[in-house]
Amino acid sequence: MKKPYIICHMMTSVDGRIDCAMTAQLRGGEDYYSVLQSLDLPTTVSGRVTAELELAQPGAFQAKSTEIYGQEGFSKKADAAGYEVVVDTKGKLLWPDATGMRKPFLIITSEQVTKEYLNYLDGQNISWIACGKDKIDLVRTSELLATAFHVERMGIVGGSAINTGFLVAGLLDEVSILMGAGVDGRGGFPPVFDGLDQNHGVTHLKLMDVKKFDSDAVWIRYKV
Repeated sequence: MKKPYIICHMMTSVDGRIDCAMTAQLRGGEDYYSVLQSLDLPTTVSGRVTAELELAQPGAFQAKSTEIYGQEGFSKKADAAGYEVVVDTKGKLLWPDATGMRKPFLIITSEQVTKEYLNYLDGQNISWIACGKDKIDLVRTSELLATAFHVERMGIVGGSAINTGFLVAGLLDEVSILMGAGVDGRGGFPPVFDGLDQNHGVTHLKLMDVKKFDSDAVWIRYKV
């Protein structure tokens, strides 16, 4: 199967938490972005919750018709060097017009998305892929990103659900962690990966490199 080379790159506390409001308080934030740039990942992928906080417009899409799309398909509105990919299973987030964006949006949904939402994305000049009967088929989506959108290298940049989805699907080539010098410790806040079945077992990693920054952050890079 043809797919992009995929790296999960996250900033965490020492205890592995990734809550954005918390990591923003850790020294090393600038190191996170310099590392991300050095990884050469023109296309990045965010989950719905992260995108709702950092990328999308306020509010939620309200479809007037419940008719679902019900098939695999895609719409390519831009032929770009890289994309801002957002996983939004049922199509709820609102977006600005993407005409002329250097790094345009590309929305990934399941086939349960409404036709009306996909028409809305088309009207905003936003590319999309609908793939997977009841939930997004990440394996097939990755293949379409490589073949239809020519994505060669891609970074998964949050959060827990999307990180875990790519891990379970066997799609991650590397895990890159920029660990800030601080402890979160609060209960109920998300780690890098979460929600695996208890019988899944350990995913073994091979250490590639470790680097210390003046901020006391540490960059740890693993091969999956």
